[in-house]
Formats: sequence, structure tokens, C-alpha cells
Amino acid sequence: MKAVIFEQFGQPPRIATVADPVPAMTGVVIKVEATGLCRSDWHGWMGHDPDIVLPHVPGHELAGTIQAIGNHVTQWKIGQRVTVPFVGGCGRCFECNSGNHQVCEHQFQPGFTAWGSFAEYVAVDFADTNLVALPDTLDFATAASLGCRFVTSFRAIVDQAKVKPGEWVAVHGCGGVGLSAIMIATAMGANVVAVDLTEDKLAYARDLGAVATVNGRQTTDIIGAVREITKGGAHVSIDALGHPSTCFNSIANLRRRGRHVQVGLMLGDHAHPPIPMDKVIAHELEIYGSHGMQAFRYKALMDMLETGKLQPQRLVGKEIALEEAPAALMAMDRFEGKGINVITRF
Repeated sequence: MKAVIFEQFGQPPRIATVADPVPAMTGVVIKVEATGLCRSDWHGWMGHDPDIVLPHVPGHELAGTIQAIGNHVTQWKIGQRVTVPFVGGCGRCFECNSGNHQVCEHQFQPGFTAWGSFAEYVAVDFADTNLVALPDTLDFATAASLGCRFVTSFRAIVDQAKVKPGEWVAVHGCGGVGLSAIMIATAMGANVVAVDLTEDKLAYARDLGAVATVNGRQTTDIIGAVREITKGGAHVSIDALGHPSTCFNSIANLRRRGRHVQVGLMLGDHAHPPIPMDKVIAHELEIYGSHGMQAFRYKALMDMLETGKLQPQRLVGKEIALEEAPAALMAMDRFEGKGINVITRF
């Protein structure tokens, strides 16, 4: 099969012909019909993820059809249209048994712990625990765009922060994660303040439901601006970028007893950012992480897609060919363009 592969961290990936994957006894092989490009893939290519073993095929936001099935798989058939959470649970550990597959003690991550979906085919383990059936009305590009960004934002807004109608939600960073969070929080009835450095992304955020925006290049006091707009601070704030400054601002712009959710990855030199712990203590702030979403929780998300309350297809920025993926991956640190790039031609 054709795949994007790199042999050294930070060195240009290339298109190569590699061996087709075979399913594990509990796994499947999926013919990739669409796969999203994510900043997490860039972090992996840069060497920020200790689980990656070289040579490596990246990619973890995927949708496709089941091509082959392991002997111990009982719930799936060849030809079914599926997607998969970017964190797969083993189905047997304490966390999986408690329903928290997204923090499985033995988790499987396509594109990180194993070769990923920047390829014609990808193997996925623990299929009965992790696969998600796609409705016929959902196209593959949109399904792939759910990937880690949309579902992680869904869990952040709905399950972790438990956003309520009428609350103020600040979203720091208007890339794929941030735009997803804006759409979901708006659908939940919240008032969203979007923060970014570029006016075109802020305009896009307004189109998706943000009721106010803050341009970080034009505003010297982002924290003060959010607190003024929200009349005392956000009830919920999301760092959708993953940078020490956005993390700090997201916590500091909360009102008393507010909730911060860290969605943007903090890796490499950013892994241990300073936070305003004095405010966390004095104002009884709550800090959460959001790391993927369990397969069984996709039902709530799919219901909101089918009713039209959520429209993730609006977040698909550009569809590209597999041959374009190496250059697009290397450019992800520049945060260019709007929406999500999705590979749909193999």
C-alpha cells in the first residue's frame, strides 16, 4: 500500500510503498477513505511523543470501511462504514471497566503507538470496544474531521465542563479544536468569546456562533478583555491551542468557581507551564483535561449531527491527496488557513 512515512523526527516525510497491515485477533483493518491532518500529527513528527517508534506512519483522524477482521471480533463485518476514537481502550483494565476508555491503562493510538492512517489501509486493535458505526448520511470527510479535535472538544464542553445554557465560555485559539468547541458550546446554549491572533479566524468563529471576539494582536490585556465582555469572567474557559500563554490566560480569565479545560496538547518545552495557582485556590477554580472520547459516547454526538444541531462539515477547510500530506504536515506549525485539512484521495 501507499503511505506517508518518516525515518527521522523533524526530517521530511515521503510517500512510500509499504506492507499492507494484517488484523490482530481482536482487531480489524480499515480501508481509509478519509483522514484528517492534526497538530498532534505534527507533534509526533517532531519527536514530542515518546510512544512513536521509527520508521513511522502518522495519522489518527480516520474514517473508512472494514477490509479484514480478526478471528476474535464478534460485532463487526467486512464492508461496514466506521470511524474510531484516537485513543482506543483495551476493554479490560480498571479504567475501561469504569467506562473511561479515553484514559485506558493499555491504550492503543493509531498514528502514535502504531502506524496510522496516512495510508491506504490502517490496522485498529480492540475493535469490539472501539469502532463506531457511521450513519449512511455522514460522508467520510466529515466523519474523519470529527477525529480527535471535534470529539475531544465535545467531551471537554459536554462531559468535563458540563456547560449550561446561558454560561459564558471563552475559547483560546480558533484552529480546528477551538472552532469545534465554539460550535458545540453554542449548540449547548452558551455565550462564546473567541480569542485568536488573526481576524479571519475570528470572523469564522463569529460565523460559527461566537457572540464576541478578542484579537490578541490588538489587545494587550486579553484576560481583562474577556472579563469585561463576560461581566466578571468566563464560567468555562478552554485552551484549544496548547501554549503556556493560552493556558495561563484561560485559567486567569475565569470568574470565581469557574472551570478550565485543557484541550490543546502541552508537549516538549510546553509540558510544564506556569499557572495562576493563587487564583485556583482563592477562587476555587476547577481544572480539567480532555483526552479523546469513548466510542460509546459517540451516540450523543451522532444524534446532534443528525438533527443538525452540530455541523462539523463546516469545519472541513480543504480536501487534499495523500501526495500532498507530507508538505501539509510540515506546515502545521504555521497555523495557516481556516478549518481542517482532510486527505480524501489515495
